[in-house]
Amino acid sequence: MPRRWVAAVACLLALVALACESGGEAGPRPSGGSPAPGTPAVMAALGDSISTGFGSCLMLSSCERNSWSTGDGLRVDSHYQRLLDRNPKLRGAAHNHAKPGARAAALAGQAEAAVRDRADYVTVLIGANDACRDDVAAMTPAATFRKQVDEGLRVLRTGRPKARVLVVSVPDLYRLWEVGHTDSRAVRAWGHGVCPALLANATSTAPADVTRRAKVRDRIDAYNAQLKSACRAYGSRCRYDGGAVHRVRFTLDLVNALDWFHPNVAGQGRLADVTWRAAGFD
Repeated sequence: MPRRWVAAVACLLALVALACESGGEAGPRPSGGSPAPGTPAVMAALGDSISTGFGSCLMLSSCERNSWSTGDGLRVDSHYQRLLDRNPKLRGAAHNHAKPGARAAALAGQAEAAVRDRADYVTVLIGANDACRDDVAAMTPAATFRKQVDEGLRVLRTGRPKARVLVVSVPDLYRLWEVGHTDSRAVRAWGHGVCPALLANATSTAPADVTRRAKVRDRIDAYNAQLKSACRAYGSRCRYDGGAVHRVRFTLDLVNALDWFHPNVAGQGRLADVTWRAAGFD
């Protein structure tokens, strides 16, 4: 092989290695210029495993670079990435306080962390774990859910009264059962304890199982009604997504192939798209 081709190949391999070491983060964004009016300088994500990008990196663990909210990876055009284009000073100032398994009861503590960050834009996606309990009797009552959401929002309103808050609806988990209960791979994964209140005995048509799934569906609808009402009570600095996330017609190609439950990269991208429209920055 001619020396010039050897050199070219060596350079190409070096560039590939450098890209791999970057962890998949996006390339440099604009570093100068004035931020667009109303663009945050600090943002934070509150909620559960969905906002941590859980399961989107081929492992059953958080993968925050793919988060629809604060992700900085190349494969999801997150709220952070879109806002960074408008305000380069946001770089490195996106904080993800969401935790896998978190329920509404954890929201106030997460909100306190966002206040300490001095966040002026906060996303909230919570509720799936309040429904995904071992059985329907253990689901968080709608009134309790509302009280806990109000507590979290009160922390934000008190500590960061000028911050913009986006409250996102709970995804339609019943829809996931509808599209997945005939797929043997999904049913096998769900059998390992994925959202038992809804997905246990996924292929059963017994009346008790049909009733159980309907109760989970109805409870999520009740949570979304409370999220909408809580955001309205918060005031003009809060926006509800209008049920946009709940209306996403999830298919199995939008969830990961490990637990067949959490959004994969494509699913996270879809969440970023529908919630961005609701955020009102455009």
